[in-house]
Amino acid sequence: MKSICLIGFMGSGKTTLGKELAKKLDAVFLDTDEEIIKWRQMGIPEIFQVEGEKRFREYETEVLKGLPQKDTVIATGGGIIEAKMNRDILNNDFFTVYLKTSFKEIKQRLAFDKNRPLWNQEMEKKQQLYENRQSMYEECADQIIQTDDYSTERMVQMIMKCIVHY
Repeated sequence: MKSICLIGFMGSGKTTLGKELAKKLDAVFLDTDEEIIKWRQMGIPEIFQVEGEKRFREYETEVLKGLPQKDTVIATGGGIIEAKMNRDILNNDFFTVYLKTSFKEIKQRLAFDKNRPLWNQEMEKKQQLYENRQSMYEECADQIIQTDDYSTERMVQMIMKCIVHY
């Protein structure tokens, strides 16, 4: 099986869904953010503060390049699509599923989350970031799954159905 990359805005459920999907497929689960944390031995907010977002995006690219292209379910960071090279890798090397979540739903899910550097800013900037990324997610997607109003179990079923037809 070609590895599956889950992409989408922060709070779209990539990690939660990825873990469940990996169990169903009896596949390995990896999270690019967790891989960066292990490699750099510091949390993402700390990387943003000490080294900056640009450096973090470089780490994302390095991690993405080294991910297995078979038998793995991968949750990516919400901004992994910012780099053209990453979009090319996602398009060429993985079956990529975009978990499309409305901004309204994202706001509810992240209402009390303080661990996301790009979420801890003014609402207008968050919404602009969300809107700016939509076309990049769509550019990479082999499949788009709307996540609003669906349970994790239902979304796993939807993705499993897509994989069979891929």
